[in-house]
Amino acid sequence: MSTTADTHPGRKPLSRVLGRLGGYSQVATTVVLLAIMLTVGATLYQNFTSPQALVDLLGKNAFLIPLAVGMTFVILSGGIDLSVGAVMALGSVIAATLLQQGWSAPAVIIAVLLTGTVLGTLVGTVISKFEIQPFIATLAAMFLARGLCLVITDRSITIKDTLFRKVNLAHLNLFEAQVTNVRGRTRTVDVYTTPSVLIALGLVLVAFAVLHYTHFGRTVYAVGGSEPSASLMGLAVDRTKVMVYAISGFCAGLSGLLFSFYTASGDPVAGIGYELNAIAAVVIGGTLLSGGAGYVFGSVLGVLTLGTIYAYKEFDGNLNTGWTRILIGGLVLFFIVLQRVIASRRWAR
Repeated sequence: MSTTADTHPGRKPLSRVLGRLGGYSQVATTVVLLAIMLTVGATLYQNFTSPQALVDLLGKNAFLIPLAVGMTFVILSGGIDLSVGAVMALGSVIAATLLQQGWSAPAVIIAVLLTGTVLGTLVGTVISKFEIQPFIATLAAMFLARGLCLVITDRSITIKDTLFRKVNLAHLNLFEAQVTNVRGRTRTVDVYTTPSVLIALGLVLVAFAVLHYTHFGRTVYAVGGSEPSASLMGLAVDRTKVMVYAISGFCAGLSGLLFSFYTASGDPVAGIGYELNAIAAVVIGGTLLSGGAGYVFGSVLGVLTLGTIYAYKEFDGNLNTGWTRILIGGLVLFFIVLQRVIASRRWAR
């Protein structure tokens, strides 16, 4: 199926094909950009692209991937969600608090995911039923979720639960690789990942299947491409809007759990600015901010691109953090301009 909602059925088949290629070209640009950044990093810093360093790109950004996946659904439908960072923090705080009160780990996981889903559903309902701008509705939800975090606790809570600790410390060996140290000596090491990475990647696969192989996924693209046209086709526009925000809330709750797994804590100030990182990852990954076209795998590439930028800072302690933000801002601006150029050429055909 097409991953771009065709709101101009009268266009010639060749134009439709070119339109699809235009969408893929954005993802191809992201792939090339990521390859260049990794090459530059490998040139500047030893072991920057070692097998373990590349796997760690996923590990250190595992809790950002679900945020980007949820944001992909929302932006594809023509919306935006500014609440995901705060909902992620709320999920981590709820997890830590309930575990501290003696809840079982499975019950806590269900409670966190349910909380995120319910919040997302409420936001989606407000947006669809009262025709509130997504920016305003999700901004209010962001303040609500962050406020709830601080009402529950004003400090980080350490998690001592056995299951959460096991996930925090678990290393899943993938393969062996040769690495060279600063003295030029080569040794064999085990390359490993974490359960959080597998959970995040599993979510990506499910999201891909939903968007590309279900009626709901096709409806998401159609609503983002042209809401009036989707309504005329008899598609459930309001229900789709509610569902994409519910999915975003679920993904934010999952991110809160992955954050708790990664840090073994719940933090009321975690995730500040993560909604912007998620939006940046989605845009860099090729999803149109106006909706109707995009790819969940592209959003993952966007997350890896952001992770590579932050890796520069980790490998070079003298690099000012401000430059990483400047680079991210420049990339987002570049991809927005690229989207406009591709869109203008597409409609000119």
